[in-house]
Amino acid sequence: MSKFKKKKSGDMPAVNTASLPDIVFMLLFFFMVATVMRQNTLMIDNNLPFADQVEKLDKKDLVMYIYAGKPSANYKQYGTEAKIQLNDKFADVKEIASFIAAERASKREELIPFLTTALKVDKDANMGLIGDIKQELRKVNALKINYTTKKGSVFGRD
Repeated sequence: MSKFKKKKSGDMPAVNTASLPDIVFMLLFFFMVATVMRQNTLMIDNNLPFADQVEKLDKKDLVMYIYAGKPSANYKQYGTEAKIQLNDKFADVKEIASFIAAERASKREELIPFLTTALKVDKDANMGLIGDIKQELRKVNALKINYTTKKGSVFGRD
């Protein structure tokens, strides 16, 4: 009698799944860290104009976004005139002051001087509306304004 047994042919070894939970949690953690969630749902068409000199904002948490443009296809019941969007709702020009006050109240006191108002305006928007927005921003002393654009050439081509 021999001490060693011959292996039966045709048997497949079982798949070792001991490290599978580690791999799943590692992938989950990666996607949780790498994913950027959109803060606001755009309710307007926002085709940004092109610019040749673009600076990137350092701290996005210190930026207040004001969107302006025509309502998108899902919101045609609001008409075809350019509208202002503050966070996730359409607003009137007079509501900008309360929006800025609420944003300032949500930040720490030492960060308030560094707050920037970013205007994300459709390139076909009425300049009268933009002038009204800027006038309201002057009234509440929100003078640090950033005009959000797409990076492009001087002639507006990609």
